[in-house]
Amino acid sequence: MALFNTPSSSLLQTQNFFTSPKKISPFLITVSCSKSPSQPTSSPSPVDDNSENEEPKRRLSQQSSWEAKDSEGKDYLYRLGKEADNMNIAVGARVGVVDSLFAGNFLGKDSDIVFDYRQKVTRSFEHLQGDYYIAPLFLDKVVCHIVKNYLAHRLNVKVPLILGIWGGKGQGKSFQTELIFQTMGVEPVIMSAGELESERAGEPGRLIRERYRTASQVVQNQGKMSCLMINDIDAGLGRFGNTQMTVNNQIVVGTLMNLSDNPTRVSIGQDWQESDITNRVPIIVTGNDFSTIYAPLIRDGRMDKFYWQPNREDIVNIVHRMYEKDGISRDEVVSIVNKFPNQALDFYGALRSRTYDRSISKWVDDIGGIENLGKQLLRRKKDEKLPVFTPPEQTMEALLESGHSLIREQQLIMETKLSKEYMKNIDD
Repeated sequence: MALFNTPSSSLLQTQNFFTSPKKISPFLITVSCSKSPSQPTSSPSPVDDNSENEEPKRRLSQQSSWEAKDSEGKDYLYRLGKEADNMNIAVGARVGVVDSLFAGNFLGKDSDIVFDYRQKVTRSFEHLQGDYYIAPLFLDKVVCHIVKNYLAHRLNVKVPLILGIWGGKGQGKSFQTELIFQTMGVEPVIMSAGELESERAGEPGRLIRERYRTASQVVQNQGKMSCLMINDIDAGLGRFGNTQMTVNNQIVVGTLMNLSDNPTRVSIGQDWQESDITNRVPIIVTGNDFSTIYAPLIRDGRMDKFYWQPNREDIVNIVHRMYEKDGISRDEVVSIVNKFPNQALDFYGALRSRTYDRSISKWVDDIGGIENLGKQLLRRKKDEKLPVFTPPEQTMEALLESGHSLIREQQLIMETKLSKEYMKNIDD
């Protein structure tokens, strides 16, 4: 305290006290001076002396670039972590990423946290067992679109990234496409219209970009062809009557347009990297009415459109393959198609399914009736087996009877408009 209360006449003595080497006490050496005698003195302040007391950070190596700073003062590890799109949870306990002591063997050598999710993103179609018919026109259009996109860098033409398959309801657009994927060995990423809306703004657009990059990684890491397929896109993006246009609808449309214009530069929120080049993968969308979709998205440069309306020969061939395992001949299939004209393909599938109703009712009686149904199906003992279900024998009489039943239900829905019955007083 005496140092700060000295009179003005003694200020020169105080300055000499700090600057003169002969008058520095051992106590003041540890507080206010850290320079060696060999270094020149330049009248440092006490604050500067405190900062010089800190030891310099040890470097890994004089040649190491890991600690090199950029123009913003950020080192390499900081920039790498900020630009990466996967977090620590996306890596998991994988051998080679973490120590083998922590990877363990009880979950396998690659016990990835999100391994199960990655397996479910793509579709492999092992469930499609049997011999199915693929319409030649449909096959030619889908195969041509996929091949053109994989050869886009070699072709001197503008190749649309999206193929829009549209047409009437129940005409087999999605199923025929899946059959083609199975035949070609394509492992696609499939989305539905229900994923194009979310309570969080921007989430569906980000999901589309993530799924697109996942399809690209299938090509890069597994060496398999892949694509992104969105079923019933007009149900998620279409404008029907006075439906409201949401922010997510706009972002999804903008995302698909951006993918069409820049199919190899896809960001999911991270900073851009010059080396982050995404493999171009085709996009296939299905729908019933593309006139309800935002017009710039379906323009010719971005989307190649294909109207699918199976002709009579396609319908007969597809239905015959469907009934072939039941012993129904081609002539009988032709008579069924003639009996129920102007029906979609799903009508003939529902017709066959309706013939199982009586057999299922008989099977329920065999296991003890509806009272014991839950006990037999869900809470039976491990060694207790259910009675064997015997499929019904398909006959023309049973198929025609089921067809007439479906036709009556269709007509009843069209003729009995209960909404008008409920609102009958509104016209008064």
